[in-house]
Amino acid sequence: MELEKIKILFVCMGNICRSPTAEGVFRHQVFEAGHADKIIIDSAGTHAYHIGSSPDRRAQQAALQRGYDLSSQRGRQVGIRDFHEFDYILAMDRQNLANLIQICPPQEQHKLKLFMEFSRGFSQREVPDPYYGGNRGFETVLNMVEDAASGLLEEILARNIAKG
Repeated sequence: MELEKIKILFVCMGNICRSPTAEGVFRHQVFEAGHADKIIIDSAGTHAYHIGSSPDRRAQQAALQRGYDLSSQRGRQVGIRDFHEFDYILAMDRQNLANLIQICPPQEQHKLKLFMEFSRGFSQREVPDPYYGGNRGFETVLNMVEDAASGLLEEILARNIAKG
């Protein structure tokens, strides 16, 4: 069964902690599943604070310890084109989801969701911002993101198989 191209965008506030982590983890899972050529993955922020910046060094370090390389990513801000281009636009928390809803064209709002809606192992629906916390926060984010990413991949594959 041939998988059709699917585009995923992960979104947090500044695009240097949570959304790059989600992008890196999901990219790794998609590659391991053999679908890297069909699932396009990116991340962005709702604010312009860190455009062009690398992910937070603590996020990179925590991710690298688990085998995820975030070093090539650069921060960018969500743009109107993203709402038309991506199939899933996944916010890390309710505030960023609300920010997305405000700028998203009405006909594209069905693409907006909280990323943690795909989690099976966590009851929380928001990935906490680890920026002002210690290193432990980045570990928590990775645990949550790994779980939700596997749930997302499972759903994408199940939906596609159901279509075919």
